[in-house]
Amino acid sequence: MLRKMKLVPVLLVSGIIGLNAQKDIPVYLDDSKPLEERVEDALSRMTLEEKVAMVHAQSKFSSKGVPRLGIPEFWMTDGPHGIRPEVAWDEWRQAGWTNDSCIAFPALTCLAASWNTNMSLLYGISIGEEARYRNKTVLLGPGVNIYRSPLNGRNFEYMGEDPFLASKMVVPYVKGVQQNGVAACVKHFALNNQETNRHTVNVNVDDRALYEIYLPAFKAAVQEGNAWAIMGAYNLYKGQHCCHNQYLLKDILRDEWGYDGVVVADWGGTHNTREAIFNGLDMEFGTWTDGLTMGQTNAYDNYFLADPYLKLIRSGEVGTKELDEKVRNILRLGFRTHMDKNRPYGSFGTEEHALAGRKIAQEGIVLLQNKNNVLPIDLNKAKKIAVIGENAIKMMTVGGGSSSLKAKYEVLPLDGLKNRIGTQAEIVYARGYLGDASNSYNNVVTGQDLSDNRPAEVIMAEAIEVAKTADYVVFIGGLNKSAFQDSEGNDRLGLGLPYNQDKLISALAKVNKNLIVVNISGNAVAMPWVNEVPAIVQAWFLGTETGNALASVLVGDVNPSGKLPFTFPVKLNDNAAHAMGEFPGSEKQVTYNEGIFVGYRWHDKQNIKPLFCFGHGLSYTTFEYGKVSADKKEMTANDKITFSVTVKNTGNREGAEIVQLYISDLKSTLPRPVKELKGFDKITLKPGEVKTVTFDIDKSALSYFDAYKHEWVAEPGDFEALIGASSSDIKTKTTFKLK
Repeated sequence: MLRKMKLVPVLLVSGIIGLNAQKDIPVYLDDSKPLEERVEDALSRMTLEEKVAMVHAQSKFSSKGVPRLGIPEFWMTDGPHGIRPEVAWDEWRQAGWTNDSCIAFPALTCLAASWNTNMSLLYGISIGEEARYRNKTVLLGPGVNIYRSPLNGRNFEYMGEDPFLASKMVVPYVKGVQQNGVAACVKHFALNNQETNRHTVNVNVDDRALYEIYLPAFKAAVQEGNAWAIMGAYNLYKGQHCCHNQYLLKDILRDEWGYDGVVVADWGGTHNTREAIFNGLDMEFGTWTDGLTMGQTNAYDNYFLADPYLKLIRSGEVGTKELDEKVRNILRLGFRTHMDKNRPYGSFGTEEHALAGRKIAQEGIVLLQNKNNVLPIDLNKAKKIAVIGENAIKMMTVGGGSSSLKAKYEVLPLDGLKNRIGTQAEIVYARGYLGDASNSYNNVVTGQDLSDNRPAEVIMAEAIEVAKTADYVVFIGGLNKSAFQDSEGNDRLGLGLPYNQDKLISALAKVNKNLIVVNISGNAVAMPWVNEVPAIVQAWFLGTETGNALASVLVGDVNPSGKLPFTFPVKLNDNAAHAMGEFPGSEKQVTYNEGIFVGYRWHDKQNIKPLFCFGHGLSYTTFEYGKVSADKKEMTANDKITFSVTVKNTGNREGAEIVQLYISDLKSTLPRPVKELKGFDKITLKPGEVKTVTFDIDKSALSYFDAYKHEWVAEPGDFEALIGASSSDIKTKTTFKLK
């Protein structure tokens, strides 16, 4: 059974009740009136049944409006990387539309790796336009859950391990989406840092780690980005599911942060009617999703916030105060989105959006290693280029969970290289390893047939022979969107590359000195061959323009400028969550024993050398840092201090550098990280050009969260400002004092 979206006219509604004698426009339909006045007026006109109908789903991705009042239905869409294809009214299978093929944007790890807030705004605007054109009310993204372990299957959807970086990158994304009259729904609130046992595990974390590491990006999205929607997480915290969690949704989100948007349950994340009533949930989705085959007229009426809620009200067991609060939040969402008569129309599947995606991809690709300047590929010397690896020919926009897309097109890495190089060099391809030949997800079919019945040894031997005679070898491998890799629903089983790729890479390095390894993944991977390979590129999941973006960097049309948003450990036990023995925990409990020491904070604390550090990324040019200076040596709690440093491009081509500021508390009552990121700026420099970068720091950058006082504390004393090209490559530093 299929059902199409209903487009209800908002201002020209006949038969609206409650018009006054002068036949004025009802207050709730008059956008010249203050928002809260309109909300209260609309609320006053609604029946009890209409209110209850608004707080739970009516289909897989929609909830009811109030047709007689001209309040349209609310339509949600996945995901953070592109607008999901339409599904049937109550099934995950495709609805069969022929005009819902979107532009696939790079995964959010790539956006975070750009360290460029302008790219984040471009991303938000572009994907927001696509969502608006498809008449969506809420875009279910972005995700900002912190990268705690490299095994989390969903890390590719998030913005890395550092709360400051994630906070700065999420705000422009949210603003860009919402300027299209579409709500950004920031997810998953909170502590959803693994897929294993995600529906049953209770997260035990101290308040200091909660506030310093896991909440800042959500807080920034709410208070700086003015996000109109938040999605609860599947897991439990303090023994309550996060979709109806008193501490998270009421005490923190509403009372501390002053949030006035809607809280949306993740699909299937609601478990209890009374908790859902009293603990801050506004909209229930996906509790069970076969509403047409449950033996009921409409099983959505049996949702926790549907008939069970209505019965409690009618029996007098609960009042309507909480219901009215929920409906107020939903009405506020409606007036900000599909009831805004100035809402733009958007655009969909355009060349402009594809080029925006390519630009973001180019800025996010990270050059990890480049011995002997093997990159960029010199097309004046290259007669034959061998491209090896399944990921060179495998579509990555399909699969991976709720962010799976039906893309308008996807340029594969091999095709991107062919498009760019043309007849300048011969390109030969060999698969090298046999990974995953599947070609569909939720009935989206790639059209690829990657089946290969040859033995793995034969496939590998062929690749080695091809590599022997090539001037360059470009190996394109890594992870994919299959289960137990970069995919929702499961975590990875280990840090190593699957499908025996490590053996193949080492063999290729022995037969060709110009080997370039391109790792496509949203997670760190082990690289036991790192000293055997001259060039390594971290390429992420890059979306529609994957091949063109990657080729532009490999041949040097674009100078790489991305930097890692998370640490690559040498081995799994170098990661704090695994070193402390608590990932993924048991079915019911996981404890964050590492506290605030996540990512580079742990490596610094334990003096563990990473494979590649947080903030690392190379360029085809070189940069020279001057000495940092400060406008004062002392600051007060109500003051700020400005640090300045010059950066010069000392190479022979234009390039962009990401200048990073870290702060160190030299003497603290409580244990603190060796240093923490508190500023960054991406600057572009021509050869020989010098620019001055400045950072303003106030008390907030010096503070830690005191769990006993439940407040942020900046202790007077000595601090150090460190400026560098990465967390491990500090170029210059200076001390200062907080009085």
